Amino acid sequence: MSHEIDTSVLKALLPHFVRAEDSLARLDERALRSAVAEGFAERRHFFDAIGAMWVAGELVHLEDLVLHDAHMDARAPSHELTIAHAILRARRRLWTSKPDWALSEAGMAVLTGIGGEQERAPESKSAQPENGDEDHEPDALMIAELAEIDAVLERSTRMLDNLAQREVTESAKPSLVQDRLGLFDDEDWDEAARMREWRRTIMIADQLPPTLGAAILFDAWERIEPLRRQHWLGGLLVASYLRGRGKVTSHFLAFFSGLKTIRHERRRSRDRVIRLQSFLEAMIESADLGLKEIDRLLLAQTQMEMRFKDRRSNSSLPQLARFMLSRPMVSSAMVARELRISPRGALNLLNDIGVREITGRGRYRAWGII
Repeated sequence: MSHEIDTSVLKALLPHFVRAEDSLARLDERALRSAVAEGFAERRHFFDAIGAMWVAGELVHLEDLVLHDAHMDARAPSHELTIAHAILRARRRLWTSKPDWALSEAGMAVLTGIGGEQERAPESKSAQPENGDEDHEPDALMIAELAEIDAVLERSTRMLDNLAQREVTESAKPSLVQDRLGLFDDEDWDEAARMREWRRTIMIADQLPPTLGAAILFDAWERIEPLRRQHWLGGLLVASYLRGRGKVTSHFLAFFSGLKTIRHERRRSRDRVIRLQSFLEAMIESADLGLKEIDRLLLAQTQMEMRFKDRRSNSSLPQLARFMLSRPMVSSAMVARELRISPRGALNLLNDIGVREITGRGRYRAWGII
């Protein structure tokens, strides 16, 4: 098969996948025993969703994604933000499912929409709004869903207007360059056949070390391009593969967080060895970023614990500390809803716990661990 790896390529990749194996092993062991493991795993979902959009050439602000996930959008969500939230939800779905579910027949059918939805994996509780505000929650959910539909309609209208301005004849078939979003059917683009071709590379990857096998799978995904509308799914399947092989079990690896630091010329090179090296380097970079994130969260946790160690037993500060560790940033409204307190009480707790304010504006204030 074209995706098999020979001895010469293996020798060229040996230093990289040895470093990748060691880096991911250290990260997994550290995260598994860390006191901030739960918050670390949840935060990686957000950073990886942003990284996936970055790799795709789109910029989504982290605070917009956090607020959109909490159903507290400051503005109507854009098309890019809607995709980023879909990536976030897909990561949570994969993390809460069995390690081997994503690459199974049923899992691929659910994730890709090819073959029907025969089985549904559970989603994380944090992906769903809390039940405390029962009177207002249905309206908030409806507003968020309508906003997503409006964003998609606006994007579609803008794209169709651009196509009309190109003066393409009605009989002309849209090319792949004109149809980058995959909105038009292409008889030559058989997603089911391409997906079957990609799945055949799993047998090759299983005969190699986990990190090298994951790099082979991602390179095959980039070359075959099974899904035009969900091209970002390849990075999530790589993380699922590493989890299924037992390489990273403490959390869902944020592969795109490391991949976005690799130069475009290397990860899209015509030389297969260079591409595989760049994907292994992305895993190393993801592991390094993860270790730094754990150190940062442990330091923040220690500083927050010093603030409330002498407080009364029913203080809300410990619960606020756990919430702060699970989100890249929070607003006073998010804290008020999470802790079921008043907005004024949320501001007082945020001042007492001593976290850094990251906006510096009076109208819109947010706090986070940076």
